[in-house]
This record gives sequence, structure tokens and C-alpha cells, in this order.
Amino acid sequence: MGLGAKRRTVLVTGAAGFIGSHMVDRLLAEGFEVVGLDNLMTGDLSNLEAAGRDVHFHFQSGDVREPLHVYAEIVMNFACPASPVHYQHEPYATFTTSVLGALNLIQMARGRPCTILHASTSEVYGDPLVHPQPETYWGNVNPIGERSCYDEGKRGAETALNDARRRLGVDVRIARIFNTYGPRMAFGDGRVVSNFLVQALVGKPLTIYGDGSQTRSFCYVDDLVEGLFRMLRHGPLDAPVNLGNPGEFTIAELAELVRELVGGVGLERHPLPADDPKQRRPDITRARSLLGFDPQVPLREGVARTLADFRARLGEDVVAGGA
Repeated sequence: MGLGAKRRTVLVTGAAGFIGSHMVDRLLAEGFEVVGLDNLMTGDLSNLEAAGRDVHFHFQSGDVREPLHVYAEIVMNFACPASPVHYQHEPYATFTTSVLGALNLIQMARGRPCTILHASTSEVYGDPLVHPQPETYWGNVNPIGERSCYDEGKRGAETALNDARRRLGVDVRIARIFNTYGPRMAFGDGRVVSNFLVQALVGKPLTIYGDGSQTRSFCYVDDLVEGLFRMLRHGPLDAPVNLGNPGEFTIAELAELVRELVGGVGLERHPLPADDPKQRRPDITRARSLLGFDPQVPLREGVARTLADFRARLGEDVVAGGA
């Protein structure tokens, strides 16, 4: 059982979300008592179907922007809309969930043994002028743009949590999560992997923004969860840690892979959205050195697994492509 042998209690905020629900499953498998908190703004209870059958999982409807009354020795904070479609639709809720949520977690944790592992994001780097992005890079972020509610909300949360670590002695660990994909992604979340898979499965052309030369680094969700769990096992960390897959692909290359796997779909081009990063690739030197973290799932294999999940959830009646 390792870290979870004594049934330590973990609070997972955003537990019904894509990454949060996978983390819940891993924690239960490792022997933890898990409390899942979610206001279901973007989460889906179906993601917790397996966890709900475990007597060591307890779901609570709640919002991190409100005072928290949960006893936990560890908090894993995934509470925040994380896709452009969601956070641009609810910018104020996104920003306040990040910042007020961090402040409430600090109040809950201060003065007693409690570890906060906070899910930050590669978006704190904005549209980077340094490539790949190390944790020491301060970023290139538009503070008043359409994506600012998410970018600056996450940056503000990092500020509050780091001050709590320095001034209040709270055990804070910050993971800067790069583009992650896998089963349970929401169909309409606006992320490129889910967009392409849904479009391909219903027989629509894949939407390419710009010329498709912008790059992303895609980390399969199981690899990310492993990295997060290693951060829990490691002990206190005095600086953020990038977690992601350093393999870099253009959007056009991803589109071709999806077309190979599904078949029979074309391409449709649109203008590049405002403040859309042109390059995104993590420098994971720190994660490799401290955690022994090294993603294992190749893009083709991960996309194929995700495709199978999407095909099953969409239903055969709306699936146009073959395997």
C-alpha cells in the first residue's frame, strides 16, 4: 500500500472532472480514504461510477469558493474549469474558483498537518517566448485577454499558495500540468484531441486553426496521474514541477493521426483564436530528476485508447467511421 497503508484521508476537489476522477481511482487503488468534492460546473458524475462502488469513497457536493469543512490529511486541488470552451463561458467563476479556492484551502490547511497538491497549468507560461518551458520561466501572458481568467487565475493561485508555504509553513506542492488527454474527456470541451475525435467519429471534417503548424505536447492521463502520485510520495517541494510529455507534435500531425485511426474524414481551416499559444512543450528535467517521472504511453497508443472510449460513450448509432 505504501503511502496509503494507514487509510489516510485525501480530499480531491474537482473530483468529477476528467483528471480528478482518474486521480480518485488511483488513490482508492493505493488504499486511501477519499472524499470527492465537486460543484459539477463542468464535472460529470458518470466519471465517478467505479469510485462510487468503493466504500472508501465519499462524494460531497460543494464549491471551493465557500468555506470548507472537511478533515483531510492531503488535498489534491483540481477544482477549476480547464478547457477554453468552459472557462471563456464562465470567466468570473473560473478566476474566483482558482484564487478563492486556493485561499480557502490555505485556511483549511494552516496550523495542522496537511499537504496541498495543487493542479496548476502550463497556461501560466502564456504564449511562451522560451521553448521548451522550464519552471524558472515567468511566462508571456496577456492579463486582460479572453483566456486571462484561466491563465491569471492559476498564476494568482500559485502566488497565494507559495506565500502560504513561505509564511505559514503549509506543505504546498504545485504541479504545472501540460496538455493531457485520455478516456473521460468531455466531448465539447474545446480541446484539440476531443475535438478531433468527436468530429471524426460523427463524420465531420477536422477543424484546423491557422495552418496547423502550432505545436502541443500530449500527455496520456495515466502518465500524468503517475507523476502526481510521485509528487505525493516525494515530500515537500519548494518550487513548481512541470508534468507532461515532452514529445512535441504539430496540430496538423495530430489531425493526420486521427484520420489514420478513424478514416474517411477531411479538414476544415479556421483563423487562429486570440492568444492561442503557438508552441507548447514542457521541460521536465526537474520532474525526471526529483521524481523519476518519464511518460510511457506513445501518442498513437494513447489516442487509440481514447478513441475506443469516445466510440463507446458516443454510441454506435452516431459513429460514422471505422477503426
